[in-house]
Amino acid sequence: MFLIRRVFKVKKGGVVQLCEILKQIGEKYESVGQRQPSRIYHSGYTTPGPLNTVYMEWIDTEIKSIFRKDNPSPEGIDELYAALHALEEETWIEFHELYSKE
Repeated sequence: MFLIRRVFKVKKGGVVQLCEILKQIGEKYESVGQRQPSRIYHSGYTTPGPLNTVYMEWIDTEIKSIFRKDNPSPEGIDELYAALHALEEETWIEFHELYSKE
């Protein structure tokens, strides 16, 4: 099992708007069975941490290419990504293997 985390450095004033876009993106992937429920959170205003930073994370059983043939894009996802890209300054992805005794 893997924890997959996307990190977004956001233009000043865009944190809440980006959180809402990410929520919609996560719901679209969930609705077509391509992703487990995701968590979205941010840091830098009311909590310690980097300013203007938004995180989206979910758990998956394996790490797979987004370009595989059995992974069609959910309807309306391109418009959401266009809105996301207008707000982001930088983004990266992190992969963490979850510990299990099994």
